[in-house]
Amino acid sequence: MSSKHRNYSRREFIRTGIGAGIVISAGPLAFCTRFTKPGDREFIVSIVRIKDNNIGYAVEKAIDMLGGIKKVTKGKERIMLKPNLVSEDPACTTKPEVIRALATLMRNAGKDVCIGEGSAAAGGFNATSEGIFRTKKQDILDRMQQYVFDQLGYTDLAHTLNIPLINLHSGDLVDVPVRDGHLFDKITLHNSVAETDLLCSVPMMKTHVLATVTLSMKNLIGLYPGTVYYAVRSWLHDHAVENGSPGIAYEIVDMQKVVKTGLVVIDASTAMEGDGPSGGTLVDMGLIIAGTNPLAADMVATQVMGFNYEEVPSINLALKTRLGPFSMDEIEIRGEKIEDVQRTFKPPNIQPWNNINSWFGKEEI
Repeated sequence: MSSKHRNYSRREFIRTGIGAGIVISAGPLAFCTRFTKPGDREFIVSIVRIKDNNIGYAVEKAIDMLGGIKKVTKGKERIMLKPNLVSEDPACTTKPEVIRALATLMRNAGKDVCIGEGSAAAGGFNATSEGIFRTKKQDILDRMQQYVFDQLGYTDLAHTLNIPLINLHSGDLVDVPVRDGHLFDKITLHNSVAETDLLCSVPMMKTHVLATVTLSMKNLIGLYPGTVYYAVRSWLHDHAVENGSPGIAYEIVDMQKVVKTGLVVIDASTAMEGDGPSGGTLVDMGLIIAGTNPLAADMVATQVMGFNYEEVPSINLALKTRLGPFSMDEIEIRGEKIEDVQRTFKPPNIQPWNNINSWFGKEEI
């Protein structure tokens, strides 16, 4: 994969880059590498085509290919669904239909399920026509998060399903130790995340100007509470850059070490290429990709996007950290073949955090 590197002007960045979807002017925002036979592989990823626009059925089918909801949630009672709701813009966020299908499956399996998110920004709160601003003020973040939930239909969804909708920016926060962390020896989390038995990461398939792609592991950045790490996680990324984090990989992998991500469902019904996560171009993929291992799912999804997964900083770091798997040979793919659904995504114009932090999240409100 070859990504073009260049510097954005402030105006270019607001118009076309990472902030395009969330400023007011743009609207709402087994550690071995030996070859193993398919039936012997520990890591399984399913790829399902969405037919007749029935997203819910595709989600159910993808889970069935992993062994069914009872198998993937065996021994897990408290489950959190973590969509990617970067802003209030439905064009760059996880579709409620995906979360509805998952929540229904888990409720029918007798699980205690909730939905949790800590969004990056929303127009009228920490985003204006001038840019996006850092804040850790609880009042702003609480109102912003409720607004995002309302605008995207998640408030109504949670009410209909009668399940909790949790703002991860504030509330009962606890410190959780990080083993061999790249940035931290402990991370502050909402208590509901710390106490969950299984975190289900449900991202939208997108490219990303900082991280190259945003899939299940990158989606975990939304678990960092804004009242501690600031909205748009500006302090977090500042700290990571100071410690040499490539493509925000340190902060992603540290969080992956802390939480119990036992299921991944990637919403690739509509995906985004180019300068994501909010300023790219939408593409119709018509897919659901699922797995019980986040690294395996992200490796497969990255190849579906036409990228070399080893060039994605967070994936490369996870491989070096020995999180497993080590190669595609260890992954059994069920359903569609990668080559039959693959599309060459337009890569993002990669922007190191230092190029944009002087005016993206630098000024405090």
